[in-house]
Order: sequence, then structure tokens, then C-alpha cells
Amino acid sequence: MHKLLIALLPLFFLSCKENASTDSHRDMEAIAKDYVHLGLVIGQYDEAFVDAYYGPDSLKPTTPKAAVFPKDSLLTAVRTLKAEVDALALADSTNHRAAWMSDQLIAFDRRIRIFSGEYGTFDEESKDLFGAVAPTYDEAHYQTLVGQLDSMLPGKGSVADRFQALSNRFIIPKDKLDTVFKAAIAECRKRTLQHYQLPENENFQLEFVSNKSWNGYNWYKGNYQSLIQINTDLQIFIDRAIDVGSHESYPGHHVYNMLLEKNLYHDQGLTEISMYPLFSPQSLIAEGTANYGIEVVFPGDDKIVFASNVLLPLAGLDTTGITLYFRALSVKGQLNYARNEVGRGLLSGSMTEEEAMRWLQSYGMYNAETAAKSISFIRNYRSYIINYNYGMDLVKAWVERNGGTDPETRWKVFEKLLSAQIRIQQIEK
Repeated sequence: MHKLLIALLPLFFLSCKENASTDSHRDMEAIAKDYVHLGLVIGQYDEAFVDAYYGPDSLKPTTPKAAVFPKDSLLTAVRTLKAEVDALALADSTNHRAAWMSDQLIAFDRRIRIFSGEYGTFDEESKDLFGAVAPTYDEAHYQTLVGQLDSMLPGKGSVADRFQALSNRFIIPKDKLDTVFKAAIAECRKRTLQHYQLPENENFQLEFVSNKSWNGYNWYKGNYQSLIQINTDLQIFIDRAIDVGSHESYPGHHVYNMLLEKNLYHDQGLTEISMYPLFSPQSLIAEGTANYGIEVVFPGDDKIVFASNVLLPLAGLDTTGITLYFRALSVKGQLNYARNEVGRGLLSGSMTEEEAMRWLQSYGMYNAETAAKSISFIRNYRSYIINYNYGMDLVKAWVERNGGTDPETRWKVFEKLLSAQIRIQQIEK
């Protein structure tokens, strides 16, 4: 049974051998189709692997899912296809498509191993999956940042307790979530449309869900449509309506996926773009732009003004302390790297869950519920967390290097990341 599976599963691999010759390379479109098909085959088993697909049905697997995960045959197919794209990239240094697919295929290999229970260190996995290793900071680094919060926050008790006391003023009542989130997303969309021309039929659906390890998720459906889900397991604070709303919609994931589909898949015919593998370097760009996009759409004190004038009244909440809250959040944002240290510790076994909770509460300023949810996310998604902090910092640095301080110029530079086939090496320079 297993030998038969190895022989039948990667049909694209067999076609590679039949179509290739020793002195000519296959057409890039044929290679791109094999790349997509391979990703979709992996996705038959690893349900989290394919985040979005809007290509032709003809590339979807026709062979039923086998009872046993075919690790070895999939790894062979990945290596064979990677060798082919590497040869193309070596023969022609301008062949960006081949180089981009090679980076993605490194991630395919690593994810297949992880899915089958073969783990690496946190940094080894992040390097292969997302093309980057986030910087490491010692505990003293976070203690210094917490000291900054200590000097800002009024009252007595621990810094974490005082931060939570301030945050708790701005919890959105559950019966106001739909109204507040729709208002936040509508503002994000209005501001984005002032700078970008989006497809006329673009749209999204908003749902509130529970029992998830994430705060929000954009399920891109193709044809410029998204399903945006917001997790209501935990209390949702007013800033999250802006941040999660923008991150998942405008100019975040919804816009990112739409521009890739329109500009690269439909306009340029890059078939490989039609499949977005979640565990790949593409996610460093996707999450990095989604997080930095919040700053692009709400520069300076715009978030404070919008929250005070629009969102807090809609939520029925007092505006007292909102400026201090957002000032504290700007410092808390620098503490986000603490979650990477927790990931490193949890995945290596060098940190207990009790110690992880302490780090997340003392240095991440998470309440107990949010800290527990974050640990659940790390267990499920492992080193994926670097995409939110290090990915955002790489995107921010690249946009500001190329766009300066002018907000309008930043919008233009930012659009390049949303609608191009970007390799991590391009933004790390």
C-alpha cells in the first residue's frame, strides 16, 4: 500500500521527468502549476497549510487522501521541484519567480517534517518556514521597558495590575462588538480607498466566533471576497477593534490578498500566487504588512482621535484616560518580543507553562486569560509568532527607508509590498 502511494501521489513529479530534457528547462508556467498542485496535496493532510487558493480546479488533487501521511514521497517531490527551480535561478539570476518558489519550497520541506512530528528549534523552524530569525533579548531588556510603563501608570501595585486596571476601562461590551468593529473597518476602508484603487466587487463578511486560539482571522475566498472572523473568547478592548479590524481588512490581509490576486495572478498570470501557503516566507510579509498597515492607516495620534470621537461613544464607554492608554500601548508593543522568548522556551522544553505565564503577564502585560490563549496559539502555530513582531519591524524599516516620513509616500511604498512577489532578502537589506 505504501509503495503504491509513493508511486501514485506526486503525479506532477513524474510529469517533470517526462517533460524535462538535459539541455532545456521546462516552461515556468508548468513548474508553477506543479508547485501549486504540490501545495494543495500537502494541504489534503495538513489542514492549516493552505491559507487561500483561488486558482483553477484542474490543479486540485484528484487522488483521495491516504490513510497514512506520505511524508517521504512528499519530501522527495519537494526536493525534486526545488532542484529544478534552483537550476533555473542559477542559470538566470533575473528569474525571480524561480528564486521565490525555491524559498517557499524550503518551507514546504520544514512544514512536512513538523507535521509528521519531526521538530527543530524555534529559530531553526522560523528560518526555514519564514526566511528569518527574530532577535533574542534577555530578561533585563523587558525589565527596562516595564520600567517605562511603571513611570507612566498611576496607582499602586504591580505594573501588570496597573496596566490591566487602565485597560479594563475600555472593554467593549459584547452587545456592542458588531457595531464597533463595523465602524472601525468602515473607517479603515474609507482611508485605504483614498490611496488605492480596489476591485469594484471587493467585499467581506464579518463573523464573531469562539473557541479559537487566535484573535482574528481573514479567510480569503478569491474573487476579492473575504470572511473575517473575530474571536470572542476573551474580552476585547477598544484598541483591538482598530488593530484587528485593520489587520484583517484594510489595508491588511483583505487588501493584500486582493492585490496579489489582481496584479500578479490575473494581470501577470503568475499561477504560483494563486495558492498562499500559511507556513512560508509569504506569511512574514502578510503579517508584517497587516500589522504595520495599522500605523499607515492611522498615523500619529489618529487612533486616539478616532477612538475618542467615534468608537468609545458607540461602545458606551467614557473617554477618560484614553490618551494615557494608547501611550502605554506604544510601550507594550515593544514588549511583544517577549512572546518569542516564551515560544523558544516552550518549544525547547526549557520553560514550563507556569514560567511562560509569568513572562507573558509580567513582560507582555497580558491578563491571565490572554496569556493562556497565547500559549495555546504557540502550541498550535509554533514559530509563526515572529511574523507579527519581527515581520512588522522589517516591513516598517523597509517602508520608512524607501518612503521617508511623508504619509502619502509611505502609502505608495507600502503598496509595493502588498502587490509584489517579495523575497525576504529584499526587505532585510
